[in-house]
Amino acid sequence: MKTETPRAPARQNRERVLAAIREAAIAEFSQNGLKGTSTQAIAERAGLTKPQLHYYIEGKEELYEELLMSVVADWKGIFDAASTDPAQVLGDYIASKIRLAFDKPEISRIFTREVLDGGPYLEQFWPDSRKNTREKVAVINGWIARGLMQPVDAHTLLFSIWAMTQFYADSALQVQQLKKPNQPGWMPEREKLVAELTAFVLRGCGIK
Repeated sequence: MKTETPRAPARQNRERVLAAIREAAIAEFSQNGLKGTSTQAIAERAGLTKPQLHYYIEGKEELYEELLMSVVADWKGIFDAASTDPAQVLGDYIASKIRLAFDKPEISRIFTREVLDGGPYLEQFWPDSRKNTREKVAVINGWIARGLMQPVDAHTLLFSIWAMTQFYADSALQVQQLKKPNQPGWMPEREKLVAELTAFVLRGCGIK
């Protein structure tokens, strides 16, 4: 049996504190944005004093940038450009986007709020995002050229998928209020929603 080293408990405690700080930052930034969030608020939500918080982080900006980049990392690898089946790729892409919208809604809201604020912290994000989008567009245009789907503007298709899926993160309250006003926190059944959105997109692309 492997004996735990003396440093392991300290390392585990540090990881727990950092996780608590990250969760507190996500909650604060998603509700109040960068400008409206204070390190005092993050510290209190994480169960720390402000001096304790600053032992682990320099400031709120580094946390904010880290969370924005985590959005990019989550979104980056969920479009399978290697597959030749547009129905499978688009269906899996929609399912992955809905999964993130349901499981990590606050992260999506942080990104959306940053875009609405003009995106000053997204300068390092755009070059890689443009490259990834060009790759997706090339795949879609390749499907069109081979007659696997009807001609559509590939950018419009991607933007529409993003809008439909991220709506369930960014506007979750609106979804709940318009469909189940007496059930706070209600969200539609995930698999049914994925099936409906996928069918809607595939029909629009002329894919059986």
